[in-house]
Amino acid sequence: MDFDFLAALEEDWRPISKPALIGWLVFYVAFLLYAGTARGGSLLIDLVFVPIHEGGHLLFGWFGQWPGMLGGTFLQLFVPAALAVYFLIQRQPSGTALCVFFVFENFLGIATYMADSLAQEGNYVTIGEGGDTIHDWFFIFSNLGLLDHFMFIARAVRVLGWLGMLGVVAWLVMRARAQVAKRGT
Repeated sequence: MDFDFLAALEEDWRPISKPALIGWLVFYVAFLLYAGTARGGSLLIDLVFVPIHEGGHLLFGWFGQWPGMLGGTFLQLFVPAALAVYFLIQRQPSGTALCVFFVFENFLGIATYMADSLAQEGNYVTIGEGGDTIHDWFFIFSNLGLLDHFMFIARAVRVLGWLGMLGVVAWLVMRARAQVAKRGT
């Protein structure tokens, strides 16, 4: 049984009902307000991604220190991105939007972690005893010679996260409008 990815992408998107669209928009607006007013750089939803991040360190750590350091952030972004691809193939706009939204939401937490590279004052979860842990982004920025630019990079990642989340909401609205326009023709 062969699966044709490109053929699946040519299929029409599944419809979004008006009540579902309104519900999703209420959710996104409420979440964006929550994220915009949250203090401390961490959101409740981030607790879902902490075990995934730490699992990435364990999984990719088998391949060495660099893959282990990068693996946490990679898996943290890969899991919602892979789910987005699944919903994309299924042509489910609400599921696709939600997963891509959380890819970009993760940028906010990653930016906070990056911004703490030098001070290393955040409360972070680690696997094991914690005695010989290394701050991911301090390690990455130091080894790439980017430690002097960590705040600029963190701010850029945060801006990309916000733009991405807003873009997803706009895409969902445009998707629903295209659906209405198609029905009208």
